[in-house]
Amino acid sequence: MSALRIVIVDDHRILRQGLRSLIESEPDLEVVGEADDGHAALELVDASRPDVLLLDISMPRMNGIGLMQHLRRRDDGPRVLVLTAHGETTYVRQMLSAGAAGFVLKRSAAADLISAIRRVAAGGTYLDPSVAAGVASGFVERKKARGAREGRELSEREREVLCEVAWGYSNKEVAARLGISVKTVETHKANLMSKLGLTGRAQIVRYALRQGWLVDG
Repeated sequence: MSALRIVIVDDHRILRQGLRSLIESEPDLEVVGEADDGHAALELVDASRPDVLLLDISMPRMNGIGLMQHLRRRDDGPRVLVLTAHGETTYVRQMLSAGAAGFVLKRSAAADLISAIRRVAAGGTYLDPSVAAGVASGFVERKKARGAREGRELSEREREVLCEVAWGYSNKEVAARLGISVKTVETHKANLMSKLGLTGRAQIVRYALRQGWLVDG
């Protein structure tokens, strides 16, 4: 079995050297390149086709988040394992949303890093235990909030009003088109915005577009 191919992306040379020594002490792992910023990393990815990109967040020129935005456009890119000192939940969520498969803190044990590399290379995910709880908590809260909003279904009339407003009609025009009073339109509009957590016409339009309701028949 061939060794897993790793590229290390970090702007600290001494850290890269230490990581290379650690990784290459494992018979099934091989470091095929190092880069100190996102631009150099993109060139290495094209040249060496690694299995795993071991990636820091804070780097000059192009940081880890910028690099992830480039990599997510590719179908054949490497699996990304973030290795960073930044354990804030915001950073973790941002990188995971951008497509990272794992997240390890630099203070973690060497054995944990090696385990994370293998797991990510095999198609799995890895979250450092010290950040996993915060990420899971945030996910649950967002899911509850989204479920609560989606659970408040619109009535047929509220949906009609929403679509008319999204098309750009004024409350008076909506009333005339639907054969109801302006006050009734205002009431339906207020109710549907409250149910969906919307705060203005722009958000109404975006919601209608996501639902596929703005189809000019």
